[in-house]
Amino acid sequence: MLTESKIRQSYYVHLRGLNLLLAATCILLVCARPADAITGDANTTSEPTLSLKTAVQMALENNHQIKAFAYSVSSSQQDVHIARGELLPKIAIEENLTRTDIPAYAFSSKLNQQRFSSADLTGAPGTFNNPGYLNNYQTVLSIEQPLFAPMASVGRDIADRQSQAKSEEYQRAREEIVYRTIREYLTVHTAKEMVIACANSVQDADEHARISRLQYDANLGLYSDVLRASTAQKQAQQNIITAQKNLRMAKRSLGMAMGTQDSFDVESDFPTVTIEPIERYTAAAISRRDIRAMEKNIEISQKNIDLTTAEYLPVAGLRADYQLDDHSSPFGSEGGGWFGGVFLKWYVFEGAKRDAQRAKAKFELARTKENMYELENAISLQIYQAWLSVDEAQKNMELAKSALETSEEGIRLVRKRYENSLSPLVDLLDAQLVLDNARANLVAKENEYRTAVATLLFESGTILSDLKLE
Repeated sequence: MLTESKIRQSYYVHLRGLNLLLAATCILLVCARPADAITGDANTTSEPTLSLKTAVQMALENNHQIKAFAYSVSSSQQDVHIARGELLPKIAIEENLTRTDIPAYAFSSKLNQQRFSSADLTGAPGTFNNPGYLNNYQTVLSIEQPLFAPMASVGRDIADRQSQAKSEEYQRAREEIVYRTIREYLTVHTAKEMVIACANSVQDADEHARISRLQYDANLGLYSDVLRASTAQKQAQQNIITAQKNLRMAKRSLGMAMGTQDSFDVESDFPTVTIEPIERYTAAAISRRDIRAMEKNIEISQKNIDLTTAEYLPVAGLRADYQLDDHSSPFGSEGGGWFGGVFLKWYVFEGAKRDAQRAKAKFELARTKENMYELENAISLQIYQAWLSVDEAQKNMELAKSALETSEEGIRLVRKRYENSLSPLVDLLDAQLVLDNARANLVAKENEYRTAVATLLFESGTILSDLKLE
């Protein structure tokens, strides 16, 4: 029965020279391949490198969602002009052609054409009763000016407030784009740090493989240790491949948030923010853009009640026409004249429709107010949760830093013991696993802290000012 010792001795005789060559090669590779080289395109890419402020500015300029919202704001502003137009004079030019043998129309048309003569009296009254066919080209220039139009006045106020509400929603949408860009920016930063952490793990795995080979060559270790170390080495190499893929994907996602299909690298900058008591953020949230938009919606609902009230009132205005008549050509001027007057229209009864509309407007106002209360409560809870998350993330980040320090010291001690044949390789690999996890955990906790800070500022509506991104 072959024992592990006999297997080791047989391999030792035939592979000693090759092993020495491999060991020397490993030493050269480790010495010549720093972490930056292992990370490959993680740090030496051709993508543009952006600061946080530059990335946010590009996102606000190029993001398609925010561009679409800007067009919506412009559209609502045109609604204001449309509503104001209902209160301004209306000027119209009208051309009509009539052909008739109705006595009254024919007689009046000929009078308007100023072609009536004594010859038309010949044969009266028969010529009056049967005038024959008559053509009339009528050109009318009319001007109408509302004097009292309560519905149009209220409609103008509603359109103005709707435009203001849309503008507030647009500003909140900009903050959402900024928040999304920051998260993508931090994701790229985290992915870069993860690649570096994986590169350090590859270096450690290479060193463990080198030590296990030297121990085996010196007849102080087992060949199974060499195999274990090689397996760990391959796993570390797989991890860095995955980390590099995640980094490339994060860079592309950042570009998508900025409205492009390009990839972007990031700088290691993130503004330092001093976390203040929660009362400061709760007070700031009162001025959040969506809160302002909801306040405008409440004003709109109140104006809708005024609009239904205005339907009970009359509409009055002025109207003036200048008219040309001709029997042979459009826009002819054989005869002309003008008239002016005041008009008044008042719907006394419309089948109780106005009463139902007024009741509906009151219910809509009550509904909008309740939505406002719900939004305020939700924002208060979101700020409270975000503030607690910042505190949690900060404490976890400090613990992660401490855990990394202890794991680095732990693997240093275990490596010394293994080199002196006082500990098995499995202890060294276990310690390495703990170190790898500590490195990855610190990267994750740092990202969680920065994301938690950004979330708190976003929920309080101060993300642009506190991060100095305006």
